[in-house]
Amino acid sequence: MQLSNNKKKIINDPVYGFVKIPSDLIYDLIEHPYFQRLRRIKQLGLTNLVYPGALHTRFQHVIGAMSLTVQAIEILKGKGIDITDEEKDAVCAAVLLHDMGHGPFSHALEHVLIKDVDHEIISLAFMNSLNIEMNGKLDLCISIFKNEYKKKFLHQLVSSQLDMDRLDYLRRDSFYTGVQEGVIGHDRIINMLNVSDDEMVIEEKGIYSIEKFLIARRLMYWQVYLHKTVIAAETLLVKILERASMLAESGNELFASPAFYYFLYNKPDKKAFLLNDDVLNIYSELDDFDITNSIKVWCNHEDKILSELCKMLRDRKLSRIEIQSQKFDEGRIAELLKVTAIKKQIALADAHYFVFTDSVKNEAYSLDGFNIKVLYKDGKTLDIANASDQYNITALANTVTKYFLCYPKNL
Repeated sequence: MQLSNNKKKIINDPVYGFVKIPSDLIYDLIEHPYFQRLRRIKQLGLTNLVYPGALHTRFQHVIGAMSLTVQAIEILKGKGIDITDEEKDAVCAAVLLHDMGHGPFSHALEHVLIKDVDHEIISLAFMNSLNIEMNGKLDLCISIFKNEYKKKFLHQLVSSQLDMDRLDYLRRDSFYTGVQEGVIGHDRIINMLNVSDDEMVIEEKGIYSIEKFLIARRLMYWQVYLHKTVIAAETLLVKILERASMLAESGNELFASPAFYYFLYNKPDKKAFLLNDDVLNIYSELDDFDITNSIKVWCNHEDKILSELCKMLRDRKLSRIEIQSQKFDEGRIAELLKVTAIKKQIALADAHYFVFTDSVKNEAYSLDGFNIKVLYKDGKTLDIANASDQYNITALANTVTKYFLCYPKNL
């Protein structure tokens, strides 16, 4: 795995320090325009409206996750786990490319620009396209990503409840938001990784680090990812796109970059997206700047609903938001819609752009799928929920659902 001189690059990461690019393949993937697009997509969408430092990108995140993957593989090899250089390259590539499918503002606009297409499906489409371009060099990478490779534990480094993606985003998002509850001992966790019966496990000595990891995940969701102001802002962004989409369908001409214009006016479905390389190439041109620039222009659009929604987001004049454990009273929602329609002099049918309710869910640990297992000295393994002496770990497996209601502040 000899690197060409011009590919021996080092990236200075503020979270982990110097990150070395491990191979020619990884260097070529990073240099590709598909991957460079991730520099133009923020990791946390509109979270910077609450935590001003949260301006880091998907590019930074996947570089960090890749560096943790390299570290984890070296630890496992040191414990006698057989991982070839080719497998190491493939796992690193899979981790590096796993977020390629994210659209503008990350999760905020998922299922809005393209209905019923998760970012994981788009990531795989990008991988397949790159694999053709690179003459099959990503065959093993794709096999691991799809969990079709014989060594199943390699897939768990890419996608599981203790994958390198989660380890990085908790540590990185904590760093950039300044929310200390998200700080985890990623070094300790990685050093405690092992493999048993082709499954990734954590050695008994690392159990307390995993407990902290799961609790940190729960806290970060409530304090950062599902912060009520973040919910209000990101839902407003969705409403803007819904209004713009409706106007486009009605024949109104909207300002948009060529890539954004295509998705507004053509609305490709899942089949068209996956079977048409042209759609993938257009999607690869789409990033946060396309949406932001359109919103700035739409602030002066003749449609007063679109204009007001855009001004609210641009100037951070967000809706009032309430969050509770039960669904909101339908009668109250109906009254808010009626009052909003009168106050803003719009049709009652359009008031839903300003008054809306939905739910959010927080599940720190799932008992389904790739569970986190603790490896004891006698070789036995036990699920972390049963191995931990902390009652909260079992409680963390419960999905907590909360409902929110947004409406104008000046009603």
